[in-house]
Parts: sequence; C-alpha cells; structure tokens
Amino acid sequence: MKLKLLIVAILIITSSCKNENKIAEESTDVAKKEADNTIDPNDIVLEVYDYKGFEKFLKKKDDKIYVINFWATWCKPCVKELPYFEKLNEQYSDKNVEVILVSLDFPHLYESKLKPFIKKKNLKSKVIALDDADMNSWIPKVDEDWSGAIPATLIYKNEASKFFEGSFTYETLETEIKHFLK
Repeated sequence: MKLKLLIVAILIITSSCKNENKIAEESTDVAKKEADNTIDPNDIVLEVYDYKGFEKFLKKKDDKIYVINFWATWCKPCVKELPYFEKLNEQYSDKNVEVILVSLDFPHLYESKLKPFIKKKNLKSKVIALDDADMNSWIPKVDEDWSGAIPATLIYKNEASKFFEGSFTYETLETEIKHFLK
C-alpha cells in the first residue's frame, strides 16, 4: 500500500513539474511574440537609391568627414562591426564626422529583414539602401580596387579619401578617423 502511494505521489509531482515547465515555455513564447510584434517596420523610413541617386553621398565637399560603410544584415562580419560605427557616430558627431550605413540587402527583404533589424539594433547612424543591380558598373566608381566584398568602408573629407575592404575593430576605425581630423 505504501509503495502504491509513493508511486502515485511521484506521478503527481512529475506531472506537476511538466505542467509548470510547459506553462513557463508558453509564457516565454508569448513574450517573444510580443517583443517581435513591437518591431513595426512602418516606423522606419528607409531612403532607397540607385547608384546615380546615391553618388551624391560620395562627393560632398563641406569639410565634414564622411564614413560610408557598405554592409548587409546577412553578412556576419558586417553585423559584428556595426556597433563600432554606431559608437564612432556618437563619439565624433561633435567633431564634424558623419556615419552613413549603406545597406546592400536585397530589396525584397527591406520590410521583413532590414527595417526590423534597424529598429531592433536601434541604429542611430543614417541608414540608406542601395538598390542598383548593375554592381559591375558602380563598384569601381566607389573605389577602383574594390572587389565588391563586404564589409567595405570609404572614409573621406573633401578630396582626401581612403577605402577599406574588410572588417574594423573600434580601435582601428578610430585610428583612421584621427588621420582625417589632423
């Protein structure tokens, strides 16, 4: 009899634990869905340019230092370095430095991937999308040695410019900016 009671007690406790775990999982799923629902792509105004429209961002001559980073949400090294550009934008905005993040994401992903990404990561730098399928014509106009790989960054001030194909750390990015501040 005692053995039967012990088995029943174990079954009740096990069943109770499973129910508690199931309730915890369900509440976690609900919380995730609610968090996802707060990301409304309609809150983000995304400027989209073809190369001809984008070209103006490469030719400003107003004594400001421009840091133009080419990236995409599907590019892991790009996403990894984005916080460095955000930090640079924040720390050097009073020194006449402007960061422009140029997304090369596919146009059909602007609403479902790019805009939610911008909102989720709370990007403060100017984000624009470059939608020009003729990459073979515009990539060499950005820099004649650019293979087209991303991440890639152009830093310029008036006539002086430097192009980088590859990832940055914050320290190396800051070092390059300081050359333009001199």
